[in-house]
Amino acid sequence: MRVAVIADIHGNADALEAVLHDARAHGAERIIVNGDVVNRGPDSVEVFTRLLDMPTVTFTLGNHDDLLRLWHARSSELPQDWFSDPFWGATAWSVERLDRAGLLHVPADWPRMLVLDEPGLPRVLIAHGTAHHYREGLSERTTPERVEALHEPGEAPYGVMIGSHIHRPAHATVAGTVILNTGAVGFPATGDPAAQYLLLEATPRGWEPTFRAVPYDRAGVLGRFQSSGLGDTGLSATIFREELITARSLYTPYWTWTETLALERKPDTWSRFLAHHAGQ
Repeated sequence: MRVAVIADIHGNADALEAVLHDARAHGAERIIVNGDVVNRGPDSVEVFTRLLDMPTVTFTLGNHDDLLRLWHARSSELPQDWFSDPFWGATAWSVERLDRAGLLHVPADWPRMLVLDEPGLPRVLIAHGTAHHYREGLSERTTPERVEALHEPGEAPYGVMIGSHIHRPAHATVAGTVILNTGAVGFPATGDPAAQYLLLEATPRGWEPTFRAVPYDRAGVLGRFQSSGLGDTGLSATIFREELITARSLYTPYWTWTETLALERKPDTWSRFLAHHAGQ
């Protein structure tokens, strides 16, 4: 059995198609979408529609899938000043598009985690972040104590834990558990723009992971930032497009930098951040 675990598509239809083609070519019988189907890119509706039409796909909930629903509801779980801040224009744009297509609330039924429990093989835990929170990154940096805490009391321990969310692949053994991260399909943060995913194969030796990085032409999705109207929604869309071009994490470092210095998120501080970041 071969399972493709893909995640962090973030509204990039061209990257998704490249990964689906590659997974089929490598014999994947099942596709698990490990969260963050939407937001960031211009194709959230198209990506959603494509995946929902595939009978072999199952989903876990990612933080962006949930964020858009919380945004639409003006949830008290989100800071209320976000809703009037122009910085969030790209998120509001994606919410409106998904709501209009009748897709916004589909993730309400997605589980936070999935378990692969195949006879004769180690148990596999799959969650966008971890089983405890979808924003908790899982990687070689996860401590042994944290890995041990992620095992369920009274249940057989997991031999493998798979996360996504951090937009880079990872492979390590921590506290006797194999830790894997899928990397990102749509917005990798490794410097390599190829669409990343994890191929997991059941073998007599156990689960064998293969990290795939699939090149594709980014001209289409970059062009759709403008043709779709997303590029006109403000600074966050500008940052997302730059992340796609550079295959680097920029949004989170910029957010952290502005928080640390108590700065507004607007074009002039973005320019200052880029100048500061370039010197790092």
